Amino acid sequence: IAVTTASVLTSGLMLLLIAFDLIKPGMPRSALGIDWLISLILIGGSRFALRILAEQNNNLSNGKTRHALILGAGDAGALVVRELQKSSQLNLVPIGFLDDDPAKQNHQIYGVSVIGKIEQLEKTLDTKQVDEVIIAIPSAPGRIIRLVNDVCRRKGITSRIIPGIYELIGGKVSVNRLREVDITDLLRREPVKIDDQLIGSILTNKRILVTGAGGSIGSEICRQVARWNPSQLILLGHGENSIFESFMEIKEDFASLTIHPVIADVRDKNRIEEIFKTYQPEVVFHAAAHKHVPLMEINVEEAVTNNVLGTRNVVETASKHKVERVVFISTDKAVNPISIMGATKRLAEMIVLDSAHKNHLAYSVVRFGNVLGSRGSVVPIFKNQIARGGPVLVTHPDMQRYFMTIPEAVHLVLQAASMGKGGEVFMLNMGEQVRILDLAEDLIRLSGLEPHRDIEIQFTGVRSGEKLKEELFE
Repeated sequence: IAVTTASVLTSGLMLLLIAFDLIKPGMPRSALGIDWLISLILIGGSRFALRILAEQNNNLSNGKTRHALILGAGDAGALVVRELQKSSQLNLVPIGFLDDDPAKQNHQIYGVSVIGKIEQLEKTLDTKQVDEVIIAIPSAPGRIIRLVNDVCRRKGITSRIIPGIYELIGGKVSVNRLREVDITDLLRREPVKIDDQLIGSILTNKRILVTGAGGSIGSEICRQVARWNPSQLILLGHGENSIFESFMEIKEDFASLTIHPVIADVRDKNRIEEIFKTYQPEVVFHAAAHKHVPLMEINVEEAVTNNVLGTRNVVETASKHKVERVVFISTDKAVNPISIMGATKRLAEMIVLDSAHKNHLAYSVVRFGNVLGSRGSVVPIFKNQIARGGPVLVTHPDMQRYFMTIPEAVHLVLQAASMGKGGEVFMLNMGEQVRILDLAEDLIRLSGLEPHRDIEIQFTGVRSGEKLKEELFE
């Protein structure tokens, strides 16, 4: 109002002086009106904009600012703090670090102090105003994450986490990648040291073919292989939708990479021959397979034709075309198999190893157990049952399985592939077996509910072809 009044009075005074010939204008009288309008817009508009910005800042700081405690004062924690400080729209202010490194105690990182060790989390939450705990330790093992998550749940405080070390390979730490703690975090192990140079030697500038490229394991192999700059990446799969999704995702992240999406069935030997002749792959990852134990018990012919004959087609064609390296993705169920699926995978292993020995080629087998989050695996099944209000169906209270995250499993597959000379069976270190009952209870708690109280757990009995405990070695 003051700006408008001053502009009107100034312009009006000038017009009066001109009207009484007290001053001689050097310009048309209409210029005074235009001058008044422009002055009003420039002066009043700028002040109005500044006032709006000031009010927005006041709203952000008016009791809405949330306080974050960062666990881990390493590189990842420092980057998280830096991004929080730059991103005022997140309205999340870091108030301190907890870190177990004695050398970092009482130090400051971007003006934020290291105020204690992780074991002091509960005490810190009692004495400080904390609205959110951020776990910024990519290599943190599951036992630490479980401890933190349990404390936060008891205190009613939100906990979030940056992705694990295997998920961050080729990426960067970002507050945009913060997420809630999930079951894969609770089962994390200490990361295995990987020889990146050795992996690069078999992938960089090579033509790579991945069968089963639309599946959980196959698509992750494609994603990780793409980071090593192969000359070409051939995505082979039977399902057009899954291959299309894998192709689009990888193309978005690696726009300059030459990718060939190929729809084919490994049981069709003529089609496989045509593909090898067209693309001339130098390295093959054979991940195409039927994997569900109960289904294969009642679909024996499909299990044999896909898992055994399909593998024979791929291996024989690769050998014929002098493919330098083939890696067959197998399973711990091939050890002393009692199921149709396990038996077919064991036969497929024998085909790969026989070709390696006869033809002196670097063809090898990689075995591992269950992967968390793969399609049809127990985790999404349990999540759906929890979302429906239960019950959660567990086969047996003593049923145990080995578990590994998909990114971790694939990274170790690449390491094993780079080590293979021919004829080896690599067994990934799966850690300790996990009780399926414990897994179900963890998933229920992560949903904010209590097992056996909010969600019932029922035992359905061991199915045909299943073992209570898996074996890694024969």
